Parts: sequence; C-alpha cells; structure tokens
Amino acid sequence: MRILLGSGGFRTDDRVRNLRAHLRSHLGSIQRILFIPYALADHEKYAQTMIERGLNADYELIGIHRCADPVAAVQAAEAIYVGGGNTFRLLTALYQQGLLEPIRERVAAGVPYVGVSAGSNVACPTIMTTNDMPIVQPPTFKALGLVPFQINAHYYAGHNWIKAGDTLIEHFGETRDDRLREFHEVNDTPVVGLYEAGVLVCDGATVHLHDAPARLFRKGQEPIDVAPGAELMRYFGG
Repeated sequence: MRILLGSGGFRTDDRVRNLRAHLRSHLGSIQRILFIPYALADHEKYAQTMIERGLNADYELIGIHRCADPVAAVQAAEAIYVGGGNTFRLLTALYQQGLLEPIRERVAAGVPYVGVSAGSNVACPTIMTTNDMPIVQPPTFKALGLVPFQINAHYYAGHNWIKAGDTLIEHFGETRDDRLREFHEVNDTPVVGLYEAGVLVCDGATVHLHDAPARLFRKGQEPIDVAPGAELMRYFGG
C-alpha cells in the first residue's frame, strides 16, 4: 500500500514546498486527485483553498462533494486525498456515505492515499488519539485501519503556555503525553506523536519519518523520540 500521512500545520512557504515535493513523489504520473473535504463544513471553499495554496501539487483536484455517487468516485479514483479538520465530523461523514470499505479496497489495490491531520487520524485503526472536540457522534471510533498504529497529529511535548497580553501563563491541564498515557491504560496500539509539518511515508512494510521529529508511545514502555529519516515499524515489532 502507498500511504502518505501528514500531521498538518502546513502554513509556511517552506512547509508547503516540502509537502508538495512529497505529493509529487508519492503520486507520480497520475492526473487527478479525489479530494475528501468532509472534515470541514464548507466543502467547496475547502477544495478551492487547497488549489489556491498549491496543496494539490499541480494535480487536478476533484472534490468528492461534487460527485453524484461518492462510492463510484472512490472506486474510479487515481488517488485519494483526505483533508484535515474535525475528525469526528470526517469519520461520521465517511460512515454516512458508505466510503470506508471502498477506500480500504482501493488502497489495498495500490491506489495512493494521502491524509493530513484528521485525514491521517482516520487512516489509523481508530480515531481515539485525535485532539478534536466530538461535535458529532460517529457510529463507532473504528476507522480505516490502513496502518497498524495510532497518530496524534499536531503533537508537541511538554506543558502548555498561554499568552495573555505580554505575559506567558502556564496552563496546568493535561499534556499530550498525559493523554496518550491514559490511552495506553486501556489500549495496546502504539501511537506516533507527529510534530507539525511531519510526514510519514508508508510503503509496504516500512514507514519512514520526514521533515519533523516524532515521539513514539508504546504500552508499558517509556516514550522515545525519533528524528527525521527514521524507519518506525522496527520500533513497533514490524
């Protein structure tokens, strides 16, 4: 399977340039990307923004919201790109449209998959390590299961600091590490804490980290930090 997963935070020129290069390498000579914008409310605006910011990497981008038959659109897609936003909204829409199994089948057949932020979350076995507010209730937290690990997108280590005027105030709510430890109190699946701008390139049995560090969380073990260039499956028994 050919899977590219981004943490998000692609807001600077350098980050956009890096993501475009990954997309060109990952997607190759295809002509069109089927874009799934269900994680945001305004699908048309989202698709247009992707094009305007160059995040389509010069491929023709077709929003699935414009397709009369979304399942048929997935079955005919040359590549599938699932955008970021609210993961609960995204997964709910994928269930409502009956798209999870068609996407799994196409990716298993070799069609490239790209996910960013929420689009990366739904590539995991579940969406249980998302940061998002549950604004809607999907039928289940089970997601596509394209990779054998969870992702915590937009990951950062340490405590939160809030800027109030010119003053930085420490926020004593749970850190990301606290939340992921809680996940492993009741779940076994390893988690990749993927810093912003980080990209995972999954090709067959290997998963390589690019452009940003990551922190790996495994049940019953201390987290470990890995640098760009690392192959991650060796840490997960792959």
